[in-house]
Amino acid sequence: MRTLNVSISDIEFNKFGLKKDKLSFSDFVELVSKELTKQTLDKGIALSEKYGLSKMSMEEISKEVNAVRKNAKSRS
Repeated sequence: MRTLNVSISDIEFNKFGLKKDKLSFSDFVELVSKELTKQTLDKGIALSEKYGLSKMSMEEISKEVNAVRKNAKSRS
């Protein structure tokens, strides 16, 4: 087994809720994956608010999705 050292700031250490200095690679991957997912979600929310999509009802969203799918099928 090999050891990989990663340095992070105390702020990042606390942000991720780490309790110990060592963790398995799979735990590290899960931690990074969760953070990337959170960042992607935050960007999506910001964009939806910027373009007024956050105010759409589920019915409006469904209609929009169906229209896009129908248009895509007619192009192919």
